[in-house]
Amino acid sequence: MSKRLRHYIDLILVLTDKEMKLRYKSSILGYLWSIGHPLALALVFFVAFKVVMKIQMDNYALFLICGLFPWQWFQNSVTVSPTLFLNNASIIKKVNFPRNIIPFVSVLQDMIHFILSILVIAGFMLAYHKAPSLAWIYGIPFLLLVQFLTAYGASMFIASINLFFRDLERLTTIFMTLLFYFTPVIYPVSMVPDKYKFYVNLNPLGPLMISWRGLFLDGKLELQTVCFALLYAVIFYALGSFVYRRLSVRFGEIL
Repeated sequence: MSKRLRHYIDLILVLTDKEMKLRYKSSILGYLWSIGHPLALALVFFVAFKVVMKIQMDNYALFLICGLFPWQWFQNSVTVSPTLFLNNASIIKKVNFPRNIIPFVSVLQDMIHFILSILVIAGFMLAYHKAPSLAWIYGIPFLLLVQFLTAYGASMFIASINLFFRDLERLTTIFMTLLFYFTPVIYPVSMVPDKYKFYVNLNPLGPLMISWRGLFLDGKLELQTVCFALLYAVIFYALGSFVYRRLSVRFGEIL
């Protein structure tokens, strides 16, 4: 391992530790806040769709949990991305290091919280008399990598452009709200009319969320869906890296 690589790894570990401590500073409940939000959303949607609208679907609460937790990871990473470079301007000006480590660390800490939330998903499965599958052993690491690349690429893209176009911060919040309802998180793909199902695969988050739910609930990954998710991950990462490299040379002028 080269000296530079060790330096970058140490820097990632230090920044991740700092962000985790800041996140829960003066917080009594700590980690519980990370799982409280998706659980609260699951309760709201369960009451709205299962109790009030009486959607015909078994184990709907478990269905919601398996979709909302991976969605929360992506949403948290993307929502904070517009201000990542702005909020770390003091570090960027004083320390010479690759600036893309900042969005890397942001997505990494959200991934760590998601990994811990898998225990909650497993608990709900046991409550519904379902057991985790052996497919989790290879499926979870693979989908973690796919979603990390997707979120990291999107985060680099948004964080870089927002330095020059500050309205992107508000547009990102609006876009994420719209994307949530266009993504099969709170409803199954089977409820989408046949003539619109093609568009599910055009949604960058659609195949990924379907893959997570298929892995958790059925213990399997569909090849076509996973390939779409991986393709989007590569596109997002390539686009984010390209935009970051082109704009990072001007960061000093803005910050």
